[in-house]
Amino acid sequence: MLILDRYIARHVVMGILLVMGLLLSLFTIFAFMDELNRVGKGSYTTLDAVQYVLLLIPGLAYQLFPMAALLGSTIGLGLLASNSELTVMRAAGVSLNRIVWSTMKVGLVMVVLTLILGESVAPVAEQYARTFRSVAISDKLAIRGKSQMWARDGKSFVNVREILPGERLGGIFIYERDESHRISRIVQAQSAVFQKNQWILEDVVSSDLTNEQVTSRHQEKMLWDTKLSPDLLSVVTLHPATMSIQDLYQYIVYLKKNGLDAVTYEYAMWGKVVAPLITGVMVFLAIPFVFGPLRSVGIGHRVLVGALVGIGFYLVNQMFSYVGIVYSFNPMVSAMLPAGLALTVAYWMMRRVQ
Repeated sequence: MLILDRYIARHVVMGILLVMGLLLSLFTIFAFMDELNRVGKGSYTTLDAVQYVLLLIPGLAYQLFPMAALLGSTIGLGLLASNSELTVMRAAGVSLNRIVWSTMKVGLVMVVLTLILGESVAPVAEQYARTFRSVAISDKLAIRGKSQMWARDGKSFVNVREILPGERLGGIFIYERDESHRISRIVQAQSAVFQKNQWILEDVVSSDLTNEQVTSRHQEKMLWDTKLSPDLLSVVTLHPATMSIQDLYQYIVYLKKNGLDAVTYEYAMWGKVVAPLITGVMVFLAIPFVFGPLRSVGIGHRVLVGALVGIGFYLVNQMFSYVGIVYSFNPMVSAMLPAGLALTVAYWMMRRVQ
């Protein structure tokens, strides 16, 4: 049976790799064409655009895994069906459940790979890509850490300790220099909010430095004259797509403790929790396609049906996310319901095949 497992797994894996390669090539070309519109801004070159797009590949692969799993499994098993190899297996006494288990072993591997890609590789690569591009385009952003940012704003240097949703910042330090490039003033603010196209610093302490003394004064609010727009600062905003499940959970706890809206991040977290499971469900869904209504049709027909089902599932999944946000549904339920529906349909189809 180990030989059978390896034989089925080889066909399924080759199908998934083929589909993944084609989808990645297509989406990478589209992403590069879109990046060409930014070439020439600041110091952003064509080579930078290529590097940026290459850094996006892990994230694209993570998003495309369910579609690749469905289409690849359909193609791999479809080839076995077209060559009557599945019929021979059944005639030799191999049960349908045994073939399903051999296929689902590949599905379990795909689940693990999706989890690793979404938790470790894709977030780091995409965050680095966003920072790399913004630095090249703006020439203002200088240094960025994981939880804070350094930026150059004219003759001043700005350190932001916390990037919050809703165009808010926390822990702002502004170091102003004089003509001799020495620090002449330090402005420290507990927070900042972007209102009416301008930044407002809150709970501000300003310290003027001279050779003789340091003079400090406190203000509740102060207008911040800066060239750092929210669009530029968005590069260091914690985007859900660039965060792991653990980071999302920790950030959700932080937002709730500070009385801030965390709904978007809750949906993103549960979406990432369910994503590996969806990949496994897509592999399972491909099996009744081959043994059921598509057992006597060509590969092209199977690919078309698989693509339509994959696109339909993606649209349903997105619809549940948006509807859940609008009507304040439970994020866990909204994320898991599409996968549960797909699993139910697959199980129902398998029952009919058996």
